[in-house]
Amino acid sequence: MSKAAVTLSRKLSIPDVVAVARGGSQVRELDGDARAQVEASRNTVVEALARPGARIYGITTGYGSLAGTRIAAADAARLSWNVILKCATGTGAPLPGDWVRAMLLVRANSLALGSSGVRPAIIDTLVRMLNRGVTPVVPGKGSLGASGDLAPLAHMAAVATRSADSDPDADSGNDAAAFSGEAWFEGRRMDGASAMAAAGISRPGLQAKEGLALTNGTTMMVAGAALQLYDARRLLLHAELAAALSFEGLLARSAALHPALHEANNQPGQIATAARLRSLLSGSGLVDADPDRVQDAYSLRCTPQVIGPVHDMTGFLWGRVEASLNAVSDNPLVFPAAGPDTGEVVSGGNFHGAGPALWLDTLGIALADVASLSDRRMFRMLTPELSAGLPAMLVESPGLRGGLMSLQYTGAALASDNKTLAHPDSVDSIPTSANQEDHVSMGANAARHTREILDNTRTVLAIELLGAAQAVHLRPEGPDRLGVGTRAVYDAVRECVPPVIEDRSLAEDVSRLEAAIDSGALERAAAEALGDLWPPAPL
Repeated sequence: MSKAAVTLSRKLSIPDVVAVARGGSQVRELDGDARAQVEASRNTVVEALARPGARIYGITTGYGSLAGTRIAAADAARLSWNVILKCATGTGAPLPGDWVRAMLLVRANSLALGSSGVRPAIIDTLVRMLNRGVTPVVPGKGSLGASGDLAPLAHMAAVATRSADSDPDADSGNDAAAFSGEAWFEGRRMDGASAMAAAGISRPGLQAKEGLALTNGTTMMVAGAALQLYDARRLLLHAELAAALSFEGLLARSAALHPALHEANNQPGQIATAARLRSLLSGSGLVDADPDRVQDAYSLRCTPQVIGPVHDMTGFLWGRVEASLNAVSDNPLVFPAAGPDTGEVVSGGNFHGAGPALWLDTLGIALADVASLSDRRMFRMLTPELSAGLPAMLVESPGLRGGLMSLQYTGAALASDNKTLAHPDSVDSIPTSANQEDHVSMGANAARHTREILDNTRTVLAIELLGAAQAVHLRPEGPDRLGVGTRAVYDAVRECVPPVIEDRSLAEDVSRLEAAIDSGALERAAAEALGDLWPPAPL
């Protein structure tokens, strides 16, 4: 992963998010123009607050159903801290560290666009946390994905900031003003104030509007979507590698990959998937080795028709998610004055996560289908009636040896788990806040479930790769009859796991293949073998 520094701008990309969240790339602090825009937005808030009788949501009013309650301007800073205290109610296992780092970056970028009314110091603090390695502990459950990801963002904000009434030199405490959440720093979990002090980062005391700006937005959903979409695009290429190796192991018919067939269907993802499969299988002596077979089962024959549309869909989602990385999902939004005009503070609903929820649900459903297809190919290789002569359970002397029988059980369990997880969260809603928030997105749940589906699908594909390599091993002179690309994939699999001769626990074998998928080792092997004949999937 590139270590090039990332700039907060309207051009933040999904690879930028991955580079910062996982690759250790630094983030540049605000430049002069961006800082001036943020300061202008902040001045608009200060000016609005100074107007007699100003009635501004979340600044001189309460939150949610309490929006009708007036708050004195003198209490605006305290109100800003109170929103963090009241929203820090998350529960469940903490989000993975890369997800939280992505959240820090996405929130900093949103605030840096200059429509949230915060001081530059707030953004500077988030950037320094990323650059010095302070990662808040953020519970994974508790967000409705409607008034933004309130609970997870509040746990993040509690580490980054403090009450204006608290002692900036205090490391911890039990009173409300001293609450600082928890964070990881240099491998240790500690209270947030201690982590920030150890990293040499001061925590700014909150002023009017800033607590709301830090907690109100689709940050958890969008950050999760960026990471998951990046992983999904790479995982789809490995689904094609696994399918090609299964084509070899099952002596599949190449007619199903004929270019004219796919051009006739006029679907770009399908056409590209078929082309990659043809390249991988070029020169194979196993494909088409059963002359009596007219056509294969759907799990082989329709592989391009299943995986291809997922490529198309992820391409669409890529654009939507990158747009959201460079969006302001806060409420209210602050628009500085232009010329003699007066600046505006406008209430609306950009925090609502309906879009991310739909996108994440779609991604989860698509990945679940990829895993289901993979599991069906694995099942065929284990079943003598379906495998074109392979021994039962892909092992010599089955009976005494169980071979890969139980491994397919694991894959089937995960494929079935995906079906439950893929139930769309975006069709659910439950009214909250005295019916003021009467339609919510549940997008945060969609983000968590999609990450689980992605992890399950990676494991299912690792299982298929192991099974397909075993099937090739069991064919007479099987490895030597492989296509140019599939031979490279087979050899890469064999660098991770040996053939199954005697029964053994295969859990570690699967883990090693999952690591190979994550590292890109299998895809690199195919690309090196095929050169220009390996057309990568478009970003």
